[in-house]
Amino acid sequence: MASVDPHQPVVILGGFLITEEAYQPIADWLIKQGVTDAKVVPVSRYDWLLTSWGFGWRRVLDRVDQHVQLLQSMSPTGRVTLIGHSSGGVMLRLYLSEQPFQGRTYGGASRCDRLISLGSPHQAIRATPLRAMVDRRCPGCHEPDVDYVAIAGELNLNSTTASVFSRRSAKGSYRAISGSVDVSGDGLVPVDSALLCGARHLVQSDTAHGGLFGTTTYFSPARLEAWWRFAAV
Repeated sequence: MASVDPHQPVVILGGFLITEEAYQPIADWLIKQGVTDAKVVPVSRYDWLLTSWGFGWRRVLDRVDQHVQLLQSMSPTGRVTLIGHSSGGVMLRLYLSEQPFQGRTYGGASRCDRLISLGSPHQAIRATPLRAMVDRRCPGCHEPDVDYVAIAGELNLNSTTASVFSRRSAKGSYRAISGSVDVSGDGLVPVDSALLCGARHLVQSDTAHGGLFGTTTYFSPARLEAWWRFAAV
């Protein structure tokens, strides 16, 4: 595929139960790097709770589509970059696809040529029904004209970086997703799950899934700069 312009606009979709203000610092930072514009998709906790059902996914993906089409009109390339954290990264794979869903076909790959996922549970032994549907219908890097970039975190649960919550809960989460506790991950998602098959991969050491899981996350300044520079190559 052709190279992707790092200055084209960005649409950010966050993770389950995390509201948009948590991602605004990323959008602000990207604009300072010369990105045309960066918008966070507004999703309330109530909206996230509804994503247990297909219509809830459609509500969120409709908002993604609105933001993408708005920013596409001001893009120097006519294309938009997508960033998805956690569940958001999985949902954006479906958005890129021509696969019909809940009465709609988004076909986002005609408007977006890069997807960066951060700690997204792409492959899982015990995925939720909707996540499993994405992996079944849109396996791996499903759209050939999209640059898929998958970022994973590796958190030492015995370090001071890890929170008490992650020390208590990480192994259970790893077992639920991968079937084993003897794996590394970001305190919630195992590395192997976050590294989408066929994507460009980056594993960040001492990096937690989010603030609940540790003091250094994908959004900490040094980590943010590192994965953005990696993706923008």
